[in-house]
Amino acid sequence: MSVNILILAAGQGTRMKSRIPKLLHPVGGVPMIRHVLDAARGLAPQRLAVVVAPDSAALRSGLGDAVEMVEQAEQLGTGHAVLQAQARLAGSAETVVVLYGDTPLLSSMTLRRLLDRHTAIQPAITMLTADVADPALRPTGRVVRGPGGTVQAIVEEPEATPEQRALTECNMGVYAFRDNWLWEHVGRLRPSAAKGEYYLTDLVSMALAEGERVEAVTMDDFREALGINTRGQLAAAERILRDRIRAIWLDAGVTMLDPDSVWIDQDVEIGQDTVLLPHTHLQGRTVIGSDCVIGPDTLIRNSSLGNRCQVSFSVVEEAVLEDDVRMGPYSHLRKGAHLAQGADLGNYAEVKNSYIGPGTKMHHFSYVGDATVGEKVNIGAGTITCNYDGIRKHRTVIEDGAFIGSDTMLVAPVKVGARSRTGAGSVVTRDIPPDSLAFGVPARVKEEGKGS
Repeated sequence: MSVNILILAAGQGTRMKSRIPKLLHPVGGVPMIRHVLDAARGLAPQRLAVVVAPDSAALRSGLGDAVEMVEQAEQLGTGHAVLQAQARLAGSAETVVVLYGDTPLLSSMTLRRLLDRHTAIQPAITMLTADVADPALRPTGRVVRGPGGTVQAIVEEPEATPEQRALTECNMGVYAFRDNWLWEHVGRLRPSAAKGEYYLTDLVSMALAEGERVEAVTMDDFREALGINTRGQLAAAERILRDRIRAIWLDAGVTMLDPDSVWIDQDVEIGQDTVLLPHTHLQGRTVIGSDCVIGPDTLIRNSSLGNRCQVSFSVVEEAVLEDDVRMGPYSHLRKGAHLAQGADLGNYAEVKNSYIGPGTKMHHFSYVGDATVGEKVNIGAGTITCNYDGIRKHRTVIEDGAFIGSDTMLVAPVKVGARSRTGAGSVVTRDIPPDSLAFGVPARVKEEGKGS
């Protein structure tokens, strides 16, 4: 059965008290609306539309061009929001699924259960419900069942009797509608006396009054459909999602000695038999290979690590580590750093926008920026590439097998030839030919071709 999906996202989110649109606040490292879109796409919809407010330029930009956008000029309730999509969606699929953009924990699996039940029975409406034991967490709509478990009514808490308020099955606000029934009836909704808004829940009463069947699919975990309206709810959703993510990777063969202290974003990938030590944070689109040991107290963001890497007490940002790289403790890779196979960074080493060749060792209080370093180079403690002249950045090249003495300053642009050596404390301002020895301030070549 073909399906269209409509996501309601025009709410103002004022309780977040934020200049950032509510649906762009991150959960698990990605905007909460991204989770909802991903869950919706799991149903392979014919059309995927999002209802937005007219002044939602930031949200529209965050959604991109991959979804259709429907504008709700006035925020007059959920029923009114759905009505705005009628001209766009009516008649283009057999089923319309309506959900909310602030429910980032809702899974494709749960939506699939909803759609499968709706397809099998083909009622006017199929809705998600859940058993919520804690009265403080119950949504306002209680589900009243009749003989045989059929849905008889949705009663909002202010209008409910004491017996109805005690019911634990609640309406979670996610619906599948028969397309022709929805569009025939949504325009008949009447505004509420209290707020003058048009509510989608009134369609349930309308269907039951007409003798139409209303089906309910009970969720396994009511928290999936909880909306986020406050910073506290955002934090709660973050905890739930991170528990889910950790469980996925533990089942996939990743070791975490203290799972609660490890943070893994939604888009991270991790290889089998990698060990994540306490207080490791893997953020953004990070990829970790197999048999790595990461942490403790390590942050890796938007980076790629090969197999058998070891990173401890360090920060890696927008960098690449090939296989068998070791770094730390207290090293920092900045944007554009690339460490080739077997490279080794020690204490307090920093690399930015540079290639460090295979087997190269860079230990102790060194900085390499805007440089290309060859294979099996030794970079002594305290070495600095002086890459910025106050106006422009310049590049340093260190060729294969070079030995850079402690406290050497390489004033770019400059090249150190293959197998050449610099003496401790040298300030290199001119190119050094291969196989040479240079030392002094400024450094001078002792004998060309005899440095090795």
